[in-house]
Amino acid sequence: MSSSFAPRLHVLDPTGRATHAEADALRAAGAAVLVELPGTVRAWSVTRHSVIQALTGDPRVSRDPRRHWPGMATAPEGWSLAPLALQQNFFNAYGEEHRRSRRRIAGSFSPRRVEQLRPRVQATADRLVEALAALPPGTAVDVRQALALPLAMTVVCDLFGVPHHLRRRIGTAIDATLDPSVDEGSALTVQTELHDRLTELLAYKRRHPAADLTSDLLLPSFTDEEPMPDPVLLDTLFLMVGAGYETTVNLITNAVHAVLTHPENLDRIREGITSWQDIVEETLRYDGPVMHVPLRFAVEDIDLGEDVLIRKGDAIIIAFAAAGRDPEIHPDCAERFDPTRTSKAHLAFGHGPHFCLGAHLARLEAEVALSTLFRQLPDLVLACPGERPVRLQSFIVNGPAGLDVVPRPV
Repeated sequence: MSSSFAPRLHVLDPTGRATHAEADALRAAGAAVLVELPGTVRAWSVTRHSVIQALTGDPRVSRDPRRHWPGMATAPEGWSLAPLALQQNFFNAYGEEHRRSRRRIAGSFSPRRVEQLRPRVQATADRLVEALAALPPGTAVDVRQALALPLAMTVVCDLFGVPHHLRRRIGTAIDATLDPSVDEGSALTVQTELHDRLTELLAYKRRHPAADLTSDLLLPSFTDEEPMPDPVLLDTLFLMVGAGYETTVNLITNAVHAVLTHPENLDRIREGITSWQDIVEETLRYDGPVMHVPLRFAVEDIDLGEDVLIRKGDAIIIAFAAAGRDPEIHPDCAERFDPTRTSKAHLAFGHGPHFCLGAHLARLEAEVALSTLFRQLPDLVLACPGERPVRLQSFIVNGPAGLDVVPRPV
């Protein structure tokens, strides 16, 4: 990897212990900064809102490692980033291939189709919050495990027809792939488990087709089209099920934490000054559910100015959650949670051709979860106020590993 100067190499912390602080330092260092990823893979880290927006909409940037990344040949076996960076589906397709593959599933996540899911989402949220309300006064509970995760997992698994006996095992396998700090031996074990669980799901759906999105994927889109190959099917299920709940779980949990550490916003909501949509959008800006997304690749040389030249074939890693705290676009205390701010611009769901298909659904689930939780449990408080929750061990996803709350204080 080369440029017009010799940049200092920054080793990106795979554990994500301080992702926002690390992103702030990278943003200050330049339009793009050379970093080392797990497996000693090098990439250009991009953290500024304007540069992320430019590169994610630039046809000179691809997500397809097989066509546009010479470094794929030297990526280590058992590379912890392989499930995301090397998956074979529309997520990593380029150009017309991406547009064609994305169209096959995009209609299922249109605003109109998503809104039709609201009653089902609401019913699930009601059931989960009622269980919290039934706990004895003073009982602490992890809101991530008790509300955010089962809500998001139920919604996406219902959409894709995942049987109940496989839901927890598939979720656990997907979660394990999002820890880039594991060694190569552990990564291979994780990847094998994920492959086995998704293969089990595919076999089940072939035996039990139904009115769900997995059954739809098993059929050709057109009569003269070949069925989707199994490796592509498996990676598509990994993407859609994983992205379909992981992002939403972090969004809901981050929002609950933000609201409970800034309780004045509950008064504003009750007074009609602030809406739950404001809370959701400010959470997406302030503490987006996904930080670094690997990888993209330069199709040709890209001059970003500031003596930064990304060469053809170089890898790029985008820090989407960093964009919302860019002081260039949010000069008024970007690091402060403030749902009343006029502009809540963020890139939490990406930008350009790869904008997240599930954005509408994630927003709906978060809005329903938050409004139901705080309406039914108006006295909800943090179990350990003032303590920073332990973060997920990942620089990919961004959220607390758990968040203990007391639904009904004594």
